[in-house]
Amino acid sequence: MLKIYLRFVLLLAILAGCGRKPPYVGRSVAELERMLDDSNPTVQVQGAHGLSLHGAEARPAIPALARALKSSNGLLRQQAALALGEVGAEETAIEALVLALHDSEWTVRRQAAVSLGKIGPAARTALPALHRCREDENTLVRKAAERALSSIKGDLKR
Repeated sequence: MLKIYLRFVLLLAILAGCGRKPPYVGRSVAELERMLDDSNPTVQVQGAHGLSLHGAEARPAIPALARALKSSNGLLRQQAALALGEVGAEETAIEALVLALHDSEWTVRRQAAVSLGKIGPAARTALPALHRCREDENTLVRKAAERALSSIKGDLKR
């Protein structure tokens, strides 16, 4: 009987949370940037993800996102790399993403490569680091680096 009750309570808790919108929805860039400094790692990750949805409008948050790439939280670093790629061709963002290509977690390295490829020809300073990533131990990182190189070089030929 207790098992059935606990399952019912768990089901109600899950269903109650389904109607809520994510905490980053409807927030300004400034609010999302402040979320990066929250003491709760989940809030930090949500802030970085929310900034990625704002694209170029989130340029004022580049320094905070670059700092987030130095966090001990791998998921935060990955989301910060995603956001920096969405912000666009700012030198500070590109420099931070090049450093992230050396991250200890392959998911962060992969996202950094994807983001540099998304930035395109403005990320040409990342070419040497991306060439080195073609030797990464992780297949997905190598593939992301190849696509990024193609995107950056292909755009440069036009």
